[in-house]
Amino acid sequence: MGNKINYDVVIGYSSVYLIQNRLFYKKNETTGKAFVVLKPMRRFTLILSLIIVSVCAFGKQQGSEARQVNTKGTTYADADHLNDIAANIFLQYPDSAHKAAGDALIIAEHLNYPLGKGRSCLNLGAIYWSQSYYPISLFYLKSAVTYLPKNKPLYLSEAYRALGRTYADLKNYKAANANLDTALYFAGNDPGHRAEVYSERAYVDNLLGNYDAAIDEVNHSLELNKIARAEKHIAVLYGRLASIYLYKKNYANALVFNGITCEKSIETHNRRLLAYTYLDYAVIYNATGRYSDAIIYAKKSIALADSIGVMDAETRAFNALINTYTLKHQYAKALDYQRAYNNIRDSLGNLAKLNTIKLVQNYYSLTAKMNSVTMMEVNARINTAKIKSQHFMIRALLVSLIVVMIILTATYYFYKQKKLLSSKLQDQHKALLDQKQLIEAQTANLQKVNNLKDKLFAVIGHDLRSPVANLSNIIEMFEDGYLTANEVHDLMKNINPVVKGIQLTLSNLVEWAGSQIKGINVNSSNVDVFLMGVEMEQTFISALQAKNLEFVNSAYPGRGAVADENHLKVILRNLISNAIKFTPDNGTITLGTTIENNELIISVKDSGKGMSDEEIKKLFFINTHFSNSGTSGEKGTGIGLLLCKELVELNGGQLRVRSTLGKGSTFYFNLPLVKAYA
Repeated sequence: MGNKINYDVVIGYSSVYLIQNRLFYKKNETTGKAFVVLKPMRRFTLILSLIIVSVCAFGKQQGSEARQVNTKGTTYADADHLNDIAANIFLQYPDSAHKAAGDALIIAEHLNYPLGKGRSCLNLGAIYWSQSYYPISLFYLKSAVTYLPKNKPLYLSEAYRALGRTYADLKNYKAANANLDTALYFAGNDPGHRAEVYSERAYVDNLLGNYDAAIDEVNHSLELNKIARAEKHIAVLYGRLASIYLYKKNYANALVFNGITCEKSIETHNRRLLAYTYLDYAVIYNATGRYSDAIIYAKKSIALADSIGVMDAETRAFNALINTYTLKHQYAKALDYQRAYNNIRDSLGNLAKLNTIKLVQNYYSLTAKMNSVTMMEVNARINTAKIKSQHFMIRALLVSLIVVMIILTATYYFYKQKKLLSSKLQDQHKALLDQKQLIEAQTANLQKVNNLKDKLFAVIGHDLRSPVANLSNIIEMFEDGYLTANEVHDLMKNINPVVKGIQLTLSNLVEWAGSQIKGINVNSSNVDVFLMGVEMEQTFISALQAKNLEFVNSAYPGRGAVADENHLKVILRNLISNAIKFTPDNGTITLGTTIENNELIISVKDSGKGMSDEEIKKLFFINTHFSNSGTSGEKGTGIGLLLCKELVELNGGQLRVRSTLGKGSTFYFNLPLVKAYA
């Protein structure tokens, strides 16, 4: 059973490797033929390697022969336990449930246990139904009916009920009702099973438009379930009521019952029901005009349905999204989701064509596994005999291996000590050279930083001297009576933007100095750029009014980025301050956002005097940055953009600029988009 490794080939390849790496060739001067010469140390190495390869090959061969599925000692209880696991988890973890049911079927086949085989097929049918593979589900459910014994009527009721539901999903309502009648017969007086049958009847009547009958059947099923205390099925029934009222267009009641269903599906871990509940929310909110909520729940339904493989819910959720964007007249987004829906629909078409092949493959796969059980037992007995007879050989080889290892270890130790002494001196010499280069590089870098510091202090000292002197003169003239209070008030209006500029310069200097001395910590959170734009407008209201500038906040409301909020404020303050500085009177400054490749592109655009290509090339480099005067003579140090560049890169983005002389500039950078909007 299984693929066996040709260990003779492995040994051959290993030997070639050893010869190539451990031997050398010598040519006979008389005959001209080459022959292999082994040095004493290499003889030991070759012998040891061959022993290791032989032992490993032998052990792997035995492991390969012994690596079989062992059904010896299994009981009916083992098959029942696996089937119980599959029945409990198939709505949450369909793949794990499929494996448990398949293993149970193999054990039941080995034990010739009809109930175990029937329950395994019933579980497999339920799993494929939960993933909307209805033809495959029908195959296993019909197999379950043939295996389940007649003295187990409740399991038969469950199988026929599942057949009825599957036929209903395939819109074969006649076959659905016939199987549900049979299920009700086998349910007898059991309240839980009768409740499930009435629930499925309500589902069929709802699809047929018999809403009042469907409501009565759901209520009857709820009464029976309360007796049976079946909390999981009660959640499904509230979902039935929500669906019925949705079909009746009674959206108020539909919303109430859908809310109950959502809570109970989370409590009972019914992820499939939760996916359909999200879908119903989307449909209800579309019908009531709450399109934003409809989009949220449609996307939730798509994500959850995709994670558990419920293609029917996923395609219907895409339809709901398309309908929402169409109703909102956002036809471009509607077209995007229509394309996605078409792709899924095409894939469903392909799956429908492959379902028959997959059905046959699954059937023969399980059949082959069941047939292999007998062969495994025979092989296990043969392998046990082989293992016993060969244990002695393995022990002998291991003893030889230990002896050879001791000899080689001692030889290798003395050889290694000699090499270590020579290599240690080389390492020390190399370390000294590396330290010298590092010190030289650090010295050069410190000189650059020191030069930049001198330049910044000179510029900042010059820029701060004039405003401070002006303030001092105004105060002295006011105290000496040369200026009235109104004149001082007017002067303060004019000098306020200058003071704001000084404050921003000092803030930038503190931020930059801190980053150079001790680095910057990034505390990322979800930041709403639109709200931050509102805050920026209030911050610069005086400067905007002074030059009669229009500030346009066109950022997406609610579309956030993942970034450090304080860093983003520093970046926007500098970019907007620069835009105000270089934009003439009656100009426009625009804060905007766009979404590209799951990233938020944030831009600050002005209608100012712009920059040349040469200026742009120097803009973001510490040794070439510069500062021009604004349109009203405003001064700056140029450090603000360097700080912006550093903060953007720390938050995972990159700062760029587009500019044309006389037409304005646009500074823009990218940040990760909040996952909820990605």
